Amino acid sequence: QVHLVESGGGLVQPGGSLRLSCAASGTIFSLYAMGWYRQAPGKQRELVATITRRGTTNYADSMKGRFTISRDGAKNTVYLQMDNLKPEDTAVYYCYADAPTDYWGQGTRVTVSS
Repeated sequence: QVHLVESGGGLVQPGGSLRLSCAASGTIFSLYAMGWYRQAPGKQRELVATITRRGTTNYADSMKGRFTISRDGAKNTVYLQMDNLKPEDTAVYYCYADAPTDYWGQGTRVTVSS
């Protein structure tokens, strides 16, 4: 019903930046929110950031100030600008959509390493 297409992951040095993007397509009756979660090796999946259709944002404390979520409502696309990346940010990042049931992307790998 709803398909999420992600891009932007990769390898980056500590202190570097990446921008992730995720576009929602398909039969979308109401896209309430989109966002990002991540899962590092040996850890549970955790919230990174979300943004509602009104533009209200929510960040995990560890990401606030370094990561910025934004959206393009006309394109049903969400972005995650990640700055000052740290090795502990290494994880698979998953796009999320509330439409109004939950949908997930396939995940994109972010590796922060020297």
